[in-house]
Amino acid sequence: MRLSVPKTYKLYIGGAFARSESGRHDPALDHGGARVANVPRASRKDVRDAVKAARGAQAGWAARTAYNRGQILYRAAEALESRAAEFAEQAVEVCGRDRARARAEVGEAIDLLVHYAGWTDKLHAVLGGVNPVAAPFLSFSTPEPTGVVGAVLGAEDDLPRLVGAIAAPLAAGDTVVAILPERFPLAGLDLGEVLGVSDVPGGVVNLLSGRLDELVTPLAGHRDVNAIIDATGDRELARTIDTLAAETVKRVVRVPRDRAEPDDSLRRLRELTELRTAWHPVGA
Repeated sequence: MRLSVPKTYKLYIGGAFARSESGRHDPALDHGGARVANVPRASRKDVRDAVKAARGAQAGWAARTAYNRGQILYRAAEALESRAAEFAEQAVEVCGRDRARARAEVGEAIDLLVHYAGWTDKLHAVLGGVNPVAAPFLSFSTPEPTGVVGAVLGAEDDLPRLVGAIAAPLAAGDTVVAILPERFPLAGLDLGEVLGVSDVPGGVVNLLSGRLDELVTPLAGHRDVNAIIDATGDRELARTIDTLAAETVKRVVRVPRDRAEPDDSLRRLRELTELRTAWHPVGA
C-alpha cells in the first residue's frame, strides 16, 4: 500500500507560482484536523514583492478598455466553472460543507465573476456625469481606479467571499494583493491556478497564504497600497487596520459578515474608484 503525497502549494505573485521567501510551510488541515496539504507561509518580504508586482501591473490593467477587462473576468469565470466539481468536492472534504451547500458556493463564486464582468463597461455611465456649473464651462467627472487594493479575508471565509473581494477591484481597474483565509486557504490557492490559466495578466492578482497576524501589518501599512478591503469582521484587527490606514492615507472598505445584510456591488465599486473632474471652456 503506497502512502499519499500531500500537495505542496505555492504563493501566486506576479503571475507566477513562488515559494515563500522564508521557505516556511504550514500544514493545511481539514475540518477534522487531518493534514491534507502543505501551504506556504508568506513573509513580510512576500507582501512587499506582491505589492510591487501589483503596482507594476496596475497602469497596464487600468489602461485596458472596460470591455476588455469584462472579457477577462468572464474568461476567469469560465475557467473556474471548468473546475467547479473539484472546488465543490474540496469544500466538502476540507471545510466540512454538505454537498448541496458546496455546489451552491462554487456557483455563487462563478456568478460573482460574471456579475462584476458586466459592471466594467457601465461604471463610467453610472458613476460619472456632467456637473452643473454657473459659468461658461463644461464640467464632467469620470471614475478612475484607486490603484493597488489589499484584501484581508477571515480565517474560514468561503470561495464567494474571496472572489467578491477580488472581482470588485478588478472590475474597477485596480490590482489586488489578497491574504487568504488562514484556516482554509486551499480554495484561494487553487483559485490562483485558475487565474494562471485564464487571461488575467501577471501581477493583477496576487494571493498570499500564511499567518494573518504576520501579514496584516506589512500590507495595511504599505505606502504603495491605496485601499484595504477588510472582510474579517474582527474588531481588534479592524482597529489595527484603521490605524495603519490613517498613517498611510488609504481608505478602508468593510465587507458585511452577516449574509442577511446585502453586499451592494455598486457601493463596493464606488468605494474602489476615484472621481476625476475636468473643466473645459465653452462658447466664445
